[in-house]
Amino acid sequence: MKIIKYPKQEEWAEICQRPHLDITQLMTTVNTVLSDIKTRGDEAVKEYEERFDHAVLHSLAVTEAEIDEAETLVAKDLKDAIVLAHDNIYKFHASQKFEGQKVQTRPGVECWQKSVAIEKVGLYIPGGTAPLFSTVLMLATPAKIAGCREIVLCTPPNREGKVNPAILVAARVAGVSKIFKAGGVQAIGAMAYGTESVPKVYKIFGPGNQYVMAAKQQVSLGDVAIDMPAGPSEVCVLADDTANAEFVAADLLSQAEHGIDSQVLFVTTSEAMLNEVLSETNRQLDLLPRKEMAQKSLDNSRFVLVGSYDEMMALSNAYAPEHLIIQTANYAEMAEQVVNAGSVFLGKYACESAGDYASGTNHTLPTHGYATAYSGVNLDSYCRKVTFQHLSEEGIRQIGRAVELMAEAEQLDAHKNAMTVRLSAIDN
Repeated sequence: MKIIKYPKQEEWAEICQRPHLDITQLMTTVNTVLSDIKTRGDEAVKEYEERFDHAVLHSLAVTEAEIDEAETLVAKDLKDAIVLAHDNIYKFHASQKFEGQKVQTRPGVECWQKSVAIEKVGLYIPGGTAPLFSTVLMLATPAKIAGCREIVLCTPPNREGKVNPAILVAARVAGVSKIFKAGGVQAIGAMAYGTESVPKVYKIFGPGNQYVMAAKQQVSLGDVAIDMPAGPSEVCVLADDTANAEFVAADLLSQAEHGIDSQVLFVTTSEAMLNEVLSETNRQLDLLPRKEMAQKSLDNSRFVLVGSYDEMMALSNAYAPEHLIIQTANYAEMAEQVVNAGSVFLGKYACESAGDYASGTNHTLPTHGYATAYSGVNLDSYCRKVTFQHLSEEGIRQIGRAVELMAEAEQLDAHKNAMTVRLSAIDN
């Protein structure tokens, strides 16, 4: 941890830096795998599964029998938790449904929008250091609400060729159409290009390691849309002297255990709180099974002491965190000043874990500063807005001459003529 006290504003850029990700060296591997998947389809996917995931597969598709078996392997209390989380995620995302309105911009000129679901979406669910079955709920639930016709899920199998049973149970609960045993770059390529087994999709969602992120960026250049650019996960915690140091430390460590390239930023107006959180973080760290990974993540992290609430909030907005936790007495007032953040957690009891699993909000969020321009995954992520317009004769009279003048000024005579012939027709 790097401790910084009362930094000047010109030092903020360094504080806001993320761990550097140099993907140039891995792009050769990524491009080779993608090209092979595009050329050889299923056989190439199976070969890479054997090489990278050490699984020998005869078929990529997960069968209904395998999902039925998974149901027997997941404890009832965990299944109940999955159903509870799905219910909350469903409620929150269903509330985001778009209701278009017809707008008369001029007499006889009517315009409106209709929300149309993306027909085929692909979901990537990591299964490496932690099988993220919660991400199945986060990605598949809004896809189902939106009305996506085909929801394809790829996730890496274990060495026995089995998918984590909790992932399969969550997929059934959330309404996934098809599930395939494929991880890493080969999964992204399969969904981007299509293979004999895996359908080509129109948009790919989901987190992953550096190889997965590089593959998503590569296929997005011309083959398929992606949810957002992304990097390692991160949290920023803002606290004053009323915060609970034990809670703050727990929040920081819950983020740090994601991976060695995760980052935490702690900003406080209280030096006493800074010292207390430092002590509590070290105490809790020693108790973690993933201590070594969390420790490496904390090496990328910064604990910052500032002089005011305004400075604390300004630094957070400059950082644009994926997750922002505000543990201050005036958290409601602070919330009004949030400009750049993926998801915000207010008060002592709103831990990031709540949003990661079961409160109802989505945990697929912009990282690496992309919260300045991107939203987290939501219902609109799975939809397109198609615009419509209808013009009557009166509408042509209202805007026709303006269209002619503008087209003529842009030297687009055919555009002008398309309006001119209509004006002539209604005047005769």
